[in-house]
Amino acid sequence: MKKKKLGEVLRERGHISSTNLAQALVESVADKQGKAVLLGELLLERGLVDKTQLASALEVVTNIPYVDCSAVSPEPAALRKVTWELARKCLAFPIAHQGSKLVVVMAEPQNLSQLDEIKFTAGINVSPRFGFRQEILEAIDTHYAASVGSEDATEQLPVPAAGQKKGGPDEIEFISTSSRQANREAAQEIHAELSHKTTPAVRMVSEVIRGAHGKRASDIHIEPQATEVVVRIRVDGVLRDLRRVQRNMQNSLISRIKILADMDIAERRTPQDGRFMVRLGASSIDMRVSTLPTQYGEKVVMRLLDSAMGIMNLSDLSMPAKVESSIRQLLALPQGMLLVTGPTGSGKSTTLYAALNQIRATAVNVVTVEDPVEYVLPGINQVHVNNKAGLTFASCLRSILRQDPNVVMIGEIRDKETAEIALKAAQTGHLLLSTLHTNDSLSAITRLLDLGVPAFMIASSVTGILAQRLVRRLCSCREQAAPTPAALERLAALGMTQPVDSLFTAVGCDACDRTGYRGRIGVYEMLVFDEGVREAVRSGQNSDSIRNALRGMGSRLMQDDALDKIQQGITSLEEIARAVPVQTVASAGCSQCGQQIFSTFRFCPSCGTEQPKAILPADRKSAKRSAEQSLIR
Repeated sequence: MKKKKLGEVLRERGHISSTNLAQALVESVADKQGKAVLLGELLLERGLVDKTQLASALEVVTNIPYVDCSAVSPEPAALRKVTWELARKCLAFPIAHQGSKLVVVMAEPQNLSQLDEIKFTAGINVSPRFGFRQEILEAIDTHYAASVGSEDATEQLPVPAAGQKKGGPDEIEFISTSSRQANREAAQEIHAELSHKTTPAVRMVSEVIRGAHGKRASDIHIEPQATEVVVRIRVDGVLRDLRRVQRNMQNSLISRIKILADMDIAERRTPQDGRFMVRLGASSIDMRVSTLPTQYGEKVVMRLLDSAMGIMNLSDLSMPAKVESSIRQLLALPQGMLLVTGPTGSGKSTTLYAALNQIRATAVNVVTVEDPVEYVLPGINQVHVNNKAGLTFASCLRSILRQDPNVVMIGEIRDKETAEIALKAAQTGHLLLSTLHTNDSLSAITRLLDLGVPAFMIASSVTGILAQRLVRRLCSCREQAAPTPAALERLAALGMTQPVDSLFTAVGCDACDRTGYRGRIGVYEMLVFDEGVREAVRSGQNSDSIRNALRGMGSRLMQDDALDKIQQGITSLEEIARAVPVQTVASAGCSQCGQQIFSTFRFCPSCGTEQPKAILPADRKSAKRSAEQSLIR
């Protein structure tokens, strides 16, 4: 028996005339040249049949029951089976579980490719129902937006009221930095969706960036887990949870970010890098994006670089007066090399930008090579490294030396070639600034030696090494209390020799987000290359012997600056223990009683005898020559 068509059923039942049916068939064929239009929807739109008559006829034709999505309350578990993107793409609205099947209302329930895609994605067989396109779209927008974070009321996304401006999506704008038209259109589309719709993935990206920026975060981590996606932010150098996202939103959330950052959304097996811009109120934020394949999907890390923060001056860095004075003297020299060392996130770039801000002038040609350029500094020439194009630190540096520079800043010394070119530039009349990833100032010498740079070149080129860390400042809610025995023991390990009556500890309030800390401050260690240090480097003295000799001459290590900040109540002992490396100071015997004491002690705590002053190798040679000359005379 031949299967009847929709028009025939409606005409036989007297719901539509032959003339109107023929006209509708002609219009539907014409419309299909521009967009897909179903005959039933066209008849309903023209008012030729009512919804009840059309639904009854469609049930006969398709043998699939009709479901009115506007009158359905879907199961949350069913919604989690199908992502919002797939639901919109297939015009499919999951409503319930029926045994081992998922009941899904579809505009085209006989579309086998869509049924297979839903089955594959949801991992469950599908029992289709049919519904009208507009009803399905409205149900998707309503129920998916309401279901975001429904498992945890604290994670729900706020739905902005009509006309609401403050804190709403109108305040955030995505700007693609890609040269491809497709990526620029994608950014414009997302901004339009933020302004007029409440789709979960689009609003989630917006809310995560807005929340991270509001908490002064430097990084956003989107980490897929077995049952959910954890979003964490790094504030003042420490990671903390921001929110948790349902697992079914993972792909859509990450895909939105990858499209904006000009990444390949189809490639999920290899790491990728990209960037895009966000205008949030008065702030313009550069988002540096990195993806990494993990066990449960791609992890995304976004670094927030806010150009509105501005460039700091050296006086804004809260350096000890002696350290700041030494840096200013080194920056005033016509040539030499100043190295800033420390791990990632220790504030090296901020210090270098502050130094450049000190140097820049009309009469000075300043050129930088950075990977990437983090902040734009007026009056200097900044070059962005592009390894794919062969524009490396070493190749840039060769070209820069032919650009008649006075001052050159290299973002990082990573290899022997870059190190040798930089050191030679420092010998030939250029002031060179750069960074190294080392634990302290003396370790920078060891690092350069490991790269294959000769000791004599290091001794003759380097003028100073600044090592630093960033520690969190105690919030104003701090409390003062007597130190515990364990705290006194840890202070002694840091080199504290004076008794301490009280210490400040973190408490937590609304201003600091209950962490007890707000903002960060630097802890510094400065090594200026004088004749004694240069001779020690040339003669191959190890770092420990140089460090102990310097301590004996009154030089201060990073932990000494940290102790000062603990005593001043700027930071806590726990924070110093977390961020600052502790150097073991060699001990020696008292010249009078033999008691073991630190080499930095001027007097013995046991007998009070003044100890001989430690000297560097060059000083020892000078003393030896003086003694020999006195014997001759």
